[in-house]
Amino acid sequence: MPEKNRMSERRRQIVQFIHGYLREHGRPPTVRDIQRGVGVASTAVVKYHLDRLEKAGYVERAPRASRGLRLTSKALSWLGAAADEPVSSVVRVPIVGSIVAGEPVTAYPTFDADVDTLELTRDIISDTENVFALRVRGDSMVDASVHDGDVVILRQQEEANNGDMVAVWLEDDQETTLKYFYREGRYVRLQPANPAYEPIIKPAEVVRVQGKVIAIIRRLAA
Repeated sequence: MPEKNRMSERRRQIVQFIHGYLREHGRPPTVRDIQRGVGVASTAVVKYHLDRLEKAGYVERAPRASRGLRLTSKALSWLGAAADEPVSSVVRVPIVGSIVAGEPVTAYPTFDADVDTLELTRDIISDTENVFALRVRGDSMVDASVHDGDVVILRQQEEANNGDMVAVWLEDDQETTLKYFYREGRYVRLQPANPAYEPIIKPAEVVRVQGKVIAIIRRLAA
């Protein structure tokens, strides 16, 4: 049976709507956009069909991002679209909060239903699985070319190697910070990249790695 005939009419409509919306607006639709555009009864129905389309390999979704939809090459082939169209070359990374490059402060990245997203091309980030972004506050990493107002892209992970730039949660202080990671026996040294700041030395058991920096996006000058 042809590929097209194995997809229900409603799911065909959803894939076609997503493709048209991407071409017109340059960003993915939200679930509510799809509900209105396709004319279904509720967002729950849309989510059900998106779940089925994701399992069938037609769409990919960034977790906890309202505009995290992406059509796969399988969907583009079904639509008769070229696999290298610009619509398929853009990825969206959720911006889940701020990280301090300076003295730690009480803050923790939060994943909200309607978090902002950062649009990047696949030559910057080819794989968005478990990837998130944080806005930088402070100047303790300036010698690593991370400035106040920049955005860092991180891959979510709980382990780090010496020399990795990481976001860490300090359990004893209930604080978060961005530093270079070094394990030294039973302790972890969190090293700034600015001689004006002292390293932070903590017992390894209270340091929780949240993610490793894999890219830095510069803030554009006003």
